[in-house]
Amino acid sequence: MLLATFTSPGPVLIQLGPFSLRWYGILIAAAVLLGLLLAMRLGRQRGIHPDLIADLLPLLVLGAVVGARLYYVLLEWRQYRAASWIDLIAVWRGGIAIHGALIAGLLVTVLFCRWRRQRFWPLLDVLVPAVALGQAIGRWGNFFNSEAFGLPTDLPWALTIPAANRPFPFLNQSTFHPTFLYESLWNLALCGLLLLLIRQAARGRITLPDGALTCIYLIGYSGGRVWIEALRLDPLCLIGVPPFCSGGLRMAQLISLVLISLGGLGLWWLCLRRRPLPDPSGVPA
Repeated sequence: MLLATFTSPGPVLIQLGPFSLRWYGILIAAAVLLGLLLAMRLGRQRGIHPDLIADLLPLLVLGAVVGARLYYVLLEWRQYRAASWIDLIAVWRGGIAIHGALIAGLLVTVLFCRWRRQRFWPLLDVLVPAVALGQAIGRWGNFFNSEAFGLPTDLPWALTIPAANRPFPFLNQSTFHPTFLYESLWNLALCGLLLLLIRQAARGRITLPDGALTCIYLIGYSGGRVWIEALRLDPLCLIGVPPFCSGGLRMAQLISLVLISLGGLGLWWLCLRRRPLPDPSGVPA
């Protein structure tokens, strides 16, 4: 039985004529700012100058946004092939994919490290807690846009979705799993775990080789995404169209399983083989 539900107040905070201030943009800006502050603080603890992280941030944000939108549009090309160029770049309306952002952000960080002669893994290790925090904040943009929700449910924390945003098979359903909330809480817990590990390492209680935090992030984030994605009604499908992908194949789950495997392989290499990860920056340890 439903005890309470919550509903988005809408995507726009302020509308002044043609100008609108959208919640999505506010949340992305907050995620970037708080992520920057956290990464700079962690960087100081590991001997990485704050200016280096500040220089990387705008490139990282630009690359991540472009990568996230490009990834989404390519996988949803059937609905964008007749769209205008404004529709193709309209990230403020939603329609971005975190895996595209992660791939693009990784490439940008590699190129930045090669340019600035900075070792890759130590820098990435101070970035991943900030990424997890940013994801936890940014997911609330899905709430205000009434998107990225899950299967119908009557749980006490169900999310009420306007009829215009419901997929065709569920027009008569009004309350759905708030998968944005599940992922936000999961990412917040992951950020807390990474910060706890950093603190324990600083106190000498554990050893964290370069790249270990990144591997833990890949496993932690992807593990949550596998089960949360199974609830969503708007998956990016490898085969078929949402809400039901043919053969049950969802791109986010497939990529997440690959990332879990890579993270596990990295930890095995670091902790059991006791060998450093190859550094794509080319800078010697």
